[in-house]
Amino acid sequence: MKEKFLVVGAFGQVGTELVPFLQKHFGKNSVVAVDNRKIKPNFKAKIEIASVLNKKAISRLVEKYKITWIVNLASLLSVKSETVPEKAFSINLLGLKNTLEIAKDKKIKLFWPSSIAVFGPTTPKEKTPQDTIVEPTTMYGITKRAGELLCQYYYLKWGVDVRSLRYPGLLDYKTEPSMGTTEYVKHMFYQGIKNNFYECPLKPNTTLPMMYMEDAILATIKLILAKPEKIKVRTSYNLASFSFAPKDLFEELKKYLPKLKVKYKVDPKIQKIANSWPKSIDDSRAQKDWGWKPKYSFEETVKIMYENIKRKLEK
Repeated sequence: MKEKFLVVGAFGQVGTELVPFLQKHFGKNSVVAVDNRKIKPNFKAKIEIASVLNKKAISRLVEKYKITWIVNLASLLSVKSETVPEKAFSINLLGLKNTLEIAKDKKIKLFWPSSIAVFGPTTPKEKTPQDTIVEPTTMYGITKRAGELLCQYYYLKWGVDVRSLRYPGLLDYKTEPSMGTTEYVKHMFYQGIKNNFYECPLKPNTTLPMMYMEDAILATIKLILAKPEKIKVRTSYNLASFSFAPKDLFEELKKYLPKLKVKYKVDPKIQKIANSWPKSIDDSRAQKDWGWKPKYSFEETVKIMYENIKRKLEK
């Protein structure tokens, strides 16, 4: 059977790049892009306007297009989730439950991303293992951890083939910076290129796991393509690439922006979130089970992002 994907939340950071990758691997007509925002995305695909909270609407689209995979990317990020926790609970968790129910009823597959935000202050900070203490203290992290357990429940009880990755901070140049804890990285690029100055909300030594977006997309595709018997983790797989702190990014960016100045004006709310997350991730289970391996280094990522954001701002 030919795979057909319904990507919900398709106009966001991940969806913007995942949709063309899915089209490349499965055919240009393999994707239906769904979002609740009437904007023009910079990719070509069949577009439908619907909310992940409208279960009937999503179910109708699954039937209409003979969907075999739901990719549920609809989510509020960490900082935004702390601002509107009730909305975050609804979108991040109840939206997931809607798509799990549809996957169960229609007997189709589901991909849903989790996050390193599932870990909390009590989690080991260095090389955080796949199975460890998981006690998130943010609404974003709570919804992601509850979502992981919900995914596992639907697999164990009804055999729903649901697959998930714990994304680290994702770095891209195609979308504008948003309200996430690791989004300071993109802000430093944008403000540095425009003004040679950036006011960072985190302490200079705040080390967090990061990943270039293309690696995250390749990992997602690889997990989707993996045979079901290869998937040993039905909560969510740890995923890793490299880790760095604001001071590391500042030093690397100075290679391209020698006049760059960074002032550290700590935002206590954002710093508190960052302090609860790991410094590095052990993703050996993903490596062993389905052959995961990152492609891009920290230095390569900075170079790619600088060149492309600079080009974007010069237009």
